[in-house]
Amino acid sequence: MNPAAPPRRRPARARRAAPLLTRLAALALITVVVGLLPWLSGRDPALSLLRARSAEQEPTAEALDAIRDELGLADGPLALLGSWFAGLLRGDLGASWISGTPVLPSVVAATGVSLTVMAAALAVALPLAAALCAPTLVRGARGTLRPGGSGTGAGAAALTALPEFLIAIVLMLVFAVWLGWLPPYGWSGPQHLILPALALGIPGGGLLGRLVDDALPAVFAERWVGLWTAAGCTPAQIAAAALRRATPALVPQLGMVAVGLTGGAVAVETIFTVPGIGRTALGAAQAQDLPVLQGSVLALVLLGTLAGVLAQVAHRRLLGRSLRDAALSLAPPPTAPAGLLRRAVPVVCAALLLTVTAWGLTRDALTVTVADRLQAPSWAHPLGTDAVGRDVLARLGHGAVYTVGVAALVCAISLAIALVVGFAPSLASGAAEAANAVPPVIAGILVVAVLGPGTLGASVAIALVSWPPLAAHAAALVQQTRAAGYLSAQRAIGAGPRWILWHHVLPSVAGPVARHAVLRLPATALALASLGFLGLGAQPPSAEWGLSLSESLVYVERAPLAALAPTAMLLLLAAFAVSLSTLPARSHTQRGRTP
Repeated sequence: MNPAAPPRRRPARARRAAPLLTRLAALALITVVVGLLPWLSGRDPALSLLRARSAEQEPTAEALDAIRDELGLADGPLALLGSWFAGLLRGDLGASWISGTPVLPSVVAATGVSLTVMAAALAVALPLAAALCAPTLVRGARGTLRPGGSGTGAGAAALTALPEFLIAIVLMLVFAVWLGWLPPYGWSGPQHLILPALALGIPGGGLLGRLVDDALPAVFAERWVGLWTAAGCTPAQIAAAALRRATPALVPQLGMVAVGLTGGAVAVETIFTVPGIGRTALGAAQAQDLPVLQGSVLALVLLGTLAGVLAQVAHRRLLGRSLRDAALSLAPPPTAPAGLLRRAVPVVCAALLLTVTAWGLTRDALTVTVADRLQAPSWAHPLGTDAVGRDVLARLGHGAVYTVGVAALVCAISLAIALVVGFAPSLASGAAEAANAVPPVIAGILVVAVLGPGTLGASVAIALVSWPPLAAHAAALVQQTRAAGYLSAQRAIGAGPRWILWHHVLPSVAGPVARHAVLRLPATALALASLGFLGLGAQPPSAEWGLSLSESLVYVERAPLAALAPTAMLLLLAAFAVSLSTLPARSHTQRGRTP
């Protein structure tokens, strides 16, 4: 085989069919798992339904047999699943096991509500993301952006790290309870859309803004920018071209954020009693209403697939013929040393985290003293006490070991999966979209049904749904790097596929995706916190930050530090993660050598 020849490619029809087959396989797999949920849980579905329908009725053998005969449970899970798939082909999702009403109209109505909330949240997220990356875009277009510079930093970290359910509660307290400007809950008019859209759009805008800001410095370091400047192009023209150049790799992220706003808003929909698809799925899972749960998850996965297809189409349209012609120019990441301030931020954040953790670990976090409940800060309790008299500082220190340790482990596992899956674009575009469409809460329910509530179940659930954004990012970068013009020159001088992979493609992909994984560390911690908030993750008396936060929210007016202290630690963790991810990486061209 001639080493200078480019690798052989599959026929175009096979390349187009592979992502579709992967999406269909992922959709079928998720649907089958949901259909087997009552049996995977090890509990009797008939008993769960009897208790959901009437808590007073005795679970006699006759009553349970009547439910099994009514719903066909006696035939076993495979027969029931086959019957559901047969109805699906006819456009019939069955009837609710609890209410007996048809599933399809309720799923369609709930999906329409969630799509409305998603559109409103995107209307908040996109302008916010534009505002966060605007300083870098302006400086780069004017030629004043220093190498490795970026503009969002702490602002994006704070916005990305804020728990959605905490934002929702704060917005409700301020604008609904204290000021009385907006309704606190319900769904009967446009005024009910404002608070949920803000609660979902603020973290999403922070994440998108940070990703665009991270991509812009490398774009402005490409040679075409200097050529355009020398040719007399205006800063506005250069800025528009740079934004267009940086956007393709982030389009899959935009699609996943959009679907995440739809399916991942379970806590926000629950707080504001919004009848969306996420809240519908959660209620169906808790009630063991299998047809409604299957229909809800099917709607979520279809939304994810549709968003992924649209993102892939937009990705190819933005790059045009560059992917096919191997005409992309890729610049190495800026390698100028970071300034003193940028290097000091992660050090200061890490020092504060370690100090609070070490101080808290020396104190008792489990002793309950009812007489000391909801106390203000004092010498005995520097940050006060919680609702049952436990020391807040001690719970911060002990909770850090769980929250940060588990989140870091999940992020590392997700990064490894993303780097493997990213080199198979068809797999990444299908499985990632399907997995991303499942909210962490629903994944938590599925995993906890098998493993039981606790740290292991929550960790596995978050790991299963946290790798798709990283895999989509890696796949987009792999696709663009392989289409770079300089790789054709490397092949022409004898570079083999393995050399190109290890010395050019992998270094170009690993750095940005690793920074993306670090940026998602606070979000992973928040996802674990949300599962603890709903009783699916860490169990009392654990000091996990999310569980401590949810326990203290009810008393936020009487003892604000009990709720604000874990929130501040999450913000500090976000500032550390983002500041660490913005430090310039060493260029792969400095590590690699020409063969």
